[in-house]
Amino acid sequence: MVMFLFLVVALAVVVAAVTLAVVGGGEDAGPLPEAAPERLHDPLPPDRPLDRSDVDLLRFPLSVRGYRMADVDDALNRLAAELAERDARIADLESALAGAQTPAAAPHVSMEKQTPEDQQ
Repeated sequence: MVMFLFLVVALAVVVAAVTLAVVGGGEDAGPLPEAAPERLHDPLPPDRPLDRSDVDLLRFPLSVRGYRMADVDDALNRLAAELAERDARIADLESALAGAQTPAAAPHVSMEKQTPEDQQ
């Protein structure tokens, strides 16, 4: 008997909710407006090089099938270009450093302990 009363009350709540939704919508409501596609709110800054915090704060908006491919592709292309630029700069600096380090240019430092007589 308790189960029957529970089902009757649940059915009454559902009917009331549907009735309020239909009546509350009114005749002038019309169709829902077309939603604008969600875009990347905080894109990567174009005026300076990226740093770790830019990548950490990057959040892509969701679309029907996951993330918007155009936003992800743009971000990955930007990151790839900056990484390639940094790799080239590191290679240039390493080659310049290797060229500057010649045996004649480096002073000879002895690891032997000097006596007070040697220091004079």
